[in-house]
Amino acid sequence: MANSKYWNEKIETMSVQDLRKHQLDKLKKQVKHCYDNSMFYRKKFKDAGLQPDDIKTLEDIQKIPFTVKNDLRDKYPLGMLTVKPVDVVEIHASSGTTGNPIIGAYTQGDMNAWEELMARSIYTTGGRNEDVIHIAYGYGLFTGGLGFHYGSHKIGAMTIPVSGGMSQRQIKLMKDLGATVLCCTPSFAVYLAEAMANAGIDPKKDLKLRIGLFGAEPWSDKIRERIEADLGIEAFDVYGLTELCGPGVSIECREHNGLHIWEDHFLVETINPETGEVLSPGEEGELVFTTLTKTGIPMLRFRTRDISVINTDKCACGRTHARMIRIRGRSDDMLIIRGVNVFPSQVEIAVMSFPELAPYYQIVVDRPGALDTFAVKLELTEKASKSKKLNKDTLKLDIQGKIHSIIGLTADIEIVKCGELPRSEGKAKHVLDLRKGKI
Repeated sequence: MANSKYWNEKIETMSVQDLRKHQLDKLKKQVKHCYDNSMFYRKKFKDAGLQPDDIKTLEDIQKIPFTVKNDLRDKYPLGMLTVKPVDVVEIHASSGTTGNPIIGAYTQGDMNAWEELMARSIYTTGGRNEDVIHIAYGYGLFTGGLGFHYGSHKIGAMTIPVSGGMSQRQIKLMKDLGATVLCCTPSFAVYLAEAMANAGIDPKKDLKLRIGLFGAEPWSDKIRERIEADLGIEAFDVYGLTELCGPGVSIECREHNGLHIWEDHFLVETINPETGEVLSPGEEGELVFTTLTKTGIPMLRFRTRDISVINTDKCACGRTHARMIRIRGRSDDMLIIRGVNVFPSQVEIAVMSFPELAPYYQIVVDRPGALDTFAVKLELTEKASKSKKLNKDTLKLDIQGKIHSIIGLTADIEIVKCGELPRSEGKAKHVLDLRKGKI
């Protein structure tokens, strides 16, 4: 029974020692399940000279080879399945646009666990059964919409399954039905806030929103501050992957000091993305997850490509589950410009430092000759666009300096009027890399 602070106090606050015992027991069972029921994993073990009984401690997981995204694409559609097809009750898939999609197959047990994880996540942010939860993530094969839907049902809240797009309809429903919790991508939250302002709606006065649960794309604290200021809500970061379960892997508590990873269901490691070397807590690296309870398509040491830091200190909220800091970017989304590693989120941090700029930007990288060019297109706010006192040349120099201080590169800055950059009603696309195919 959930109390006023925890959805499952016993699990969320269990001692780290008991949590590690729980993880080891689940890990041993999961390894045996994969070995006995998956030709893919059995071959991996054989090639590594491993048997399931060789996994005696949590550290022994390092003996197991990594699983990567292409493994799932190569085994499309159900070559990674570790149960009979008749035992699968639901299918989801990644939103990727290249190659075969990544398939997530769920047994009834997987669905029950996912529903529980999502309820726990929503509850952690303060969501309760008296809330009205407006879900503007995409439904269908994408895990976002239905993941939050199942969690909202589990806690007993009124659920509004709007899906993405249709911003004017979204706003009308939020207002008329008294939505208190908004679930969507951060870029769509920014878009909705702008649409409300254009429609003369003040969300702080005209709406009842108090919480926002945002994920599915990297976003900075500066974007969080903008969303919170514009919508008058408390914003929470959500993390999940189709390969693991969808949303529900981790979420911020009200301390906003990292996202709690639900370690009774997931074992997390951090590695050097270039060498694969396992790093210690507190060191930045690529997150690697092992699913401890998933039975349909379990993952052993799945490389996420997401860059973060793990904090194992007990949180002030009382939860003992480790926390991951906000994702800095994906190693496969990282740009290498003139030999310098650049994450789009670093540009976002610089952009959001200027109140004259709207929260929209586009990075354009090209190689017309021997060297890369690096340009950033930015948009003025409506107020700044109308200002006669604004000196755009001075603003450009200030932005260049800020980007250089964070990245170490000088960008060509182009500033356009309010409304000229493309908006996104789903995941935002901030990078235009024109170098592909060029030598």
